[in-house]
Amino acid sequence: MATIRNIVILGGGTFGITAARKIAAKVDTTRYKVIVVTPRPYYVHLPGLIRTLVTSDGALEKQIFMPYGSTLNGKGDVVVANAVSFTETKEGGEISLSNGECISYSGLVLAPGTKWEGALSLPDEPSAILEHIKSWREKIRNAASILLVGGGAVGVEFAGELKDYFPSKPVSLTHAHAQLLNDAYPDKYRSALLARLGKTGTEIILNDYVDVTEPSKDGTITTRSGKTIHADLIIPTRGGRPNTDVVSKSLGADSLTESGHIKVLPTLQLPDHPRIFAAGDAINWKEQKQAGKADGHAAVVAENVLTVLNGGEPSATYKGSPEIIIASVGRTGGASYLGVLWGPVFGDAVSSRIKSRGLLIEIIRQKLGLGRLE
Repeated sequence: MATIRNIVILGGGTFGITAARKIAAKVDTTRYKVIVVTPRPYYVHLPGLIRTLVTSDGALEKQIFMPYGSTLNGKGDVVVANAVSFTETKEGGEISLSNGECISYSGLVLAPGTKWEGALSLPDEPSAILEHIKSWREKIRNAASILLVGGGAVGVEFAGELKDYFPSKPVSLTHAHAQLLNDAYPDKYRSALLARLGKTGTEIILNDYVDVTEPSKDGTITTRSGKTIHADLIIPTRGGRPNTDVVSKSLGADSLTESGHIKVLPTLQLPDHPRIFAAGDAINWKEQKQAGKADGHAAVVAENVLTVLNGGEPSATYKGSPEIIIASVGRTGGASYLGVLWGPVFGDAVSSRIKSRGLLIEIIRQKLGLGRLE
């Protein structure tokens, strides 16, 4: 009987699971097994996390954490552990896990995702996650006023949720640029989003920075420009950092850019590492880091992994994806941009119907074949 070799995906987020499912759909199970290594026993639906941290309404913690269940359709396993390090040979390598196990691989896909700070930095243990959520809900409920530091999509959506559930609570948001988000999006969309968020009563402070994570004893924060903001709770809402420490540890610092992103070829292989691929937020690719890019990454990775394992030269290349964003502003508002045709911008009606009301929870559950918490 031939030895069954492993194709291992490090990361159980949207990019990791999407790649694993595409590989599992094509793989010869008499020769290969797909294994996903992930630190938590369930998928975390990040678009629903902000509202979950703000309110207990709807018990969203029972909805946004989705057991992996049959996501691989019986063609692989999910191993709950952190990758500590991995080695590489001409035929594959071996991964050392935090649970003491080692897993060999013939093909490796790195999809480690992003490291967040503050409220969005979830622990790994399920019980600790629930305590984390409870703690932040209490902090938010008890705060007299709140400052959000960072005006990207996370900051905008956090402000929207806070003003939706606590409309009389003063909320301020600082952002380093002259407009919300960044210049990947046209001014017409950024202006529309600024106007929509402004309607909530959020104090929006642009072209300014906050360098502290705790307010002073008198409940104030001084920005770099000298402006005084009153807040007794600071929530960091800056963009996350690539979760790539294990890559640097295993392959050396040269495998990453200065920002910590994984260097990749258009085939999504790592240079000089033909059996190692990468996908998702952690790769060095000039595009916005969004779950909507997962299908494009996964299609290239799946085709090329199997080509390499069958002795061929990978030919599928990633060419990027259109920039599309739906930014929720509470349960009934938002602004959306579609980066095709003339670049249409949509308001509350479209944004709430697609995302703000249901947070895409059921759409993602069905798409990734995920289960429900009991």
